[in-house]
Amino acid sequence: MRRIEDIAALEALYGTPSEASLRKVAGRLTPAYRKWIAASRFCVVSTVGPDGTDGTPRGDDGPVVLELDPGTLALPDWRGNNRLDSLRNLVTDGRISLMFMVPGDNSVVRVNGKAWLTDDEDLRGRFARKNMLPATVAVIEIAEVYAQCPKALLRSGLWGRDDSAETPSLGEILDEMTSGEIEAGAWDRAYPERAKQTLW
Repeated sequence: MRRIEDIAALEALYGTPSEASLRKVAGRLTPAYRKWIAASRFCVVSTVGPDGTDGTPRGDDGPVVLELDPGTLALPDWRGNNRLDSLRNLVTDGRISLMFMVPGDNSVVRVNGKAWLTDDEDLRGRFARKNMLPATVAVIEIAEVYAQCPKALLRSGLWGRDDSAETPSLGEILDEMTSGEIEAGAWDRAYPERAKQTLW
């Protein structure tokens, strides 16, 4: 099959971007973008590093990020599996993209920029939950923020369906990847209690 390796050839397949797609881009938070992002409890974070790319989900029980000023967001990193894939990338590269979603809303808001990590006690304290603090916080300098049209979520029917009965559990995936050393049923039964201990 043909591989497209020329930007002009790519653009010829799609044509000119719509006026709305270009005019919706802001270099910092506007009142509307601020309100939208404040409603989001979930985002997908994408980073780039020497070993490749990484995409990871982030979620919270309130806004998933904190606005420090109209050009800066703060994203807490709650302890998880300690792989640190995205965090390693931010230390070595800094480029970051975030895709914010709100259940029931078919639009998506995207932020691109640069980020750096801090373990600043005062900033971490702004995210305190019970007796827990995030291990680090990513400070994100916004280069651009813009809304994505709802076509992808409308096509997928994401908010109006539940396909989870068709998916293997995390325990089943671990069982497969460890050739049975981690037993699916035992892992899945124990996980909800383990998760509670680290949620806050």
